[in-house]
Amino acid sequence: QVCPGLRTPQVPVWLCSLCGRHSVLFSTNSRLLSHWRAERVFHLYFYTGQREQSRATLLRIDTHSHHWEEDPGSPRRRRPSVEMAIRTKWAGATVSWNGTDPFF
Repeated sequence: QVCPGLRTPQVPVWLCSLCGRHSVLFSTNSRLLSHWRAERVFHLYFYTGQREQSRATLLRIDTHSHHWEEDPGSPRRRRPSVEMAIRTKWAGATVSWNGTDPFF
């Protein structure tokens, strides 16, 4: 028997398979599940479970910013796969790694 908390989480949790490795994206903000205005600017934690990552990385997500768009004449910059995964839910969102070098 699975408890109701596992069937319907109190906070948003996404299990990801990126580049053949499993990871978790989660938020401690329960409003992100039920209130669309909470999706404007919010934080997600990213954890891979790899030895080199001692704690979850805090990512800042902005779904209404447009500074991510590049000049049409400049070559397109490759984005980390976790950013591309986040954009499958929030198209066009910018992801700030809060001073951490993107590693995934």
